[in-house]
Parts: sequence; C-alpha cells; structure tokens
Amino acid sequence: MARIDFGGVKETVVTRKEFPMARARRVLRNETIAVIGYGVQGPAQSLNLADNGFKVIIGQSPAFPRDWDRARRDGWVPGKTLFDIAEAVRRGTIIQMLVSDAAQKQIWPLIKRNLKPGDALYFSHGFSIVFRNQTGVIPPKNVDVIMVAPKGSGTSVRRNFLSGAGINSSFAVFQDATGRARNRCIAVGIGIGSGYLFPTTFEHEVLSDLTGERGILMGALAGVMEAQYDVLRQHGHTPSEAFNETVEELTQSLIRLVDENGMDWMFSNCSATAQRGALDWKPRFKAATLPVFKRLYNSVKAGKETRRVISACGKPNYQCDLARELNAIGNSEMWRAGKAVRALRPKEASRVIARGTKGVAGRKA
Repeated sequence: MARIDFGGVKETVVTRKEFPMARARRVLRNETIAVIGYGVQGPAQSLNLADNGFKVIIGQSPAFPRDWDRARRDGWVPGKTLFDIAEAVRRGTIIQMLVSDAAQKQIWPLIKRNLKPGDALYFSHGFSIVFRNQTGVIPPKNVDVIMVAPKGSGTSVRRNFLSGAGINSSFAVFQDATGRARNRCIAVGIGIGSGYLFPTTFEHEVLSDLTGERGILMGALAGVMEAQYDVLRQHGHTPSEAFNETVEELTQSLIRLVDENGMDWMFSNCSATAQRGALDWKPRFKAATLPVFKRLYNSVKAGKETRRVISACGKPNYQCDLARELNAIGNSEMWRAGKAVRALRPKEASRVIARGTKGVAGRKA
C-alpha cells in the first residue's frame, strides 16, 4: 500500500508494485470470473482479464443479438466461454454485474437464484447497492459484495490496457462473507488493467460518479460547449471558427497540457492574453455554476437521479428514444462542423487515435 499526498491530504492507494499481477493470479487461481453483460464495460474488462491469464466466461442473453454476436466476434465460444446469464452465474465464482444499472434491477431475481455460498458479487458502480430500495438488489449474507470502478468508459479501459498505460480505478468492499473479499476485489482490479486503485465506499462512488457524469465530465461540458458555440455563431463567426475555438483547441491541445502537468501548467504555457482572460473569468464561471452543482449533488443524494434512470432506461422503447436524442446532437450544426473539422486532421494523427481500438476482434478466449 502506498501513501500518496493528494493536494495536502494523504491517501492510501494500491499500485501494481504493491499488488503485482503474479499475486493477483495467485489470489484468483481457483476462481471463474463470470462477466454478466457484453455492452459497455463487459467487453473491455473480460478481454483484459482473459489476456492477463484469468479464467473468464461471459453471461449474455441471446435475446440481445447485438451483444451476443459481438461476444462471438471477440472470440467467446457458445457452450464453452459464452453462456446465457443463469448458466454463467452457476459456473462462476466471481459474478461481475456489468449490465446497465436499469437492467440490473430486471435481472437481479435471476442472478440471486443462481448465486452460491462463497461467491463474490462484483459491481463497477455503486448504483444498485446504494439505492437498493429502488433496485431491489439485496445480496444474500453468504456472498462477498465488492466493487472496482474504472475511471473511464469501456473503450478507454481496453485502449489503455492495449497501450500498457492502464486506467485508474476505485475499489470498495460492501460485504465480506468469506474473509477474502478485499483480496479478491483488488486482484480483479489489477486483472482488468487498473494503473492504480484508490479506496472508496459504494455510496461515495455512486454519488461522485453520478455527479461527475451529469456535471463536468459530460453534461456540463456539452452544455457549456453549445452555449459558447451559439454565442459565436450569433455574432457572425463561421461554423469552422466557432467549433475550432470551442472544441478542437480544447481537445487537441489544451486538455493535453492539463493532463500532463495540471491547470496551472496549461495556463503558464498559453499566451499572456489568454492567461489573463482565463484567470479573470474563472471566478465568474465558478460563481455561475456552483449553485447548479449543489443542486445536482443534492438531487443525486436524494435518489432523484437514480429514479429517473430506472424509469427512463427501463422502458421498452428507450433505445429508440435515446437514438432520437443522440441524433439531435449529432445532426446539430456544431457537431456536423466537428465532423468536417476532424476529417481535415492530418491522417497520421487520425491513425494514432484509432490505433487504440485495434486488437480486440478475433482473439481466442
């Protein structure tokens, strides 16, 4: 365990040095990891675990042919490493619940019927456990309940693994029935390719995650981008100019400087004019958005956001409704301009960006 100073506060994290892959393999040598769901996180975590030498099977309903067929294309074999959900749970000892949060509520009775004493029930989000009064996901007392939550999408989890970089993850133990829950949890976290793991609780993870997704990571980012783009266009700037000043410079230049050494370093490596303007306007944006973030966090904590997810995402026609909403974004002038701008990037840069997705299809499970 490593003690790291995070902004003046020391925290304990687990790195590959303290918990190497060889130790993870010893901890899980007699385990069968059943990955339930092959949608967003399922492919990345299962492929990473299999590539690291762990015994992995997939549980996916054939009633969803898109995900079933994707699993087959990735090398999982029906009847050998690819099963329906009930059979996968029966065969597994660590059951990874990686279907969507709304779907977890729907399949929980099936999962619960097939759990065995001593199994580990694994999540990558605290949603179902923390808001169990809404989801009905109440694990039996004779199983471990653990969580590893990668701080990125499934695409990033797989891409970072293939590049050797790994991705940061949080981990937590909600219930230790076997006395081995913590070691099982960290071993799986190392197995999926985590660069390091930091401890949390199921509650802290879900509150921070739901706030972050709705806030700066996705919702706020998209909203602020649209607002700036609209103002520039209303004042006569062309779509290409508005997009470049709103999105392209951020994603292709500035955010990379932040990633390398922090916001202050990014500021110090910009022009004096940009630097002065950013420093002057930062407090105004914080003052404008702080009340919104407070309302957002309170909504998450009160369970309003989870009720919204369960209600909306559980509807039979949700995928059609979602497609309409996403198409409205993709077909807006701003993102049509973005498509044109991306097409003008140097081809070598495009190949480097795309390279991270190679090497998934066709592997032998």
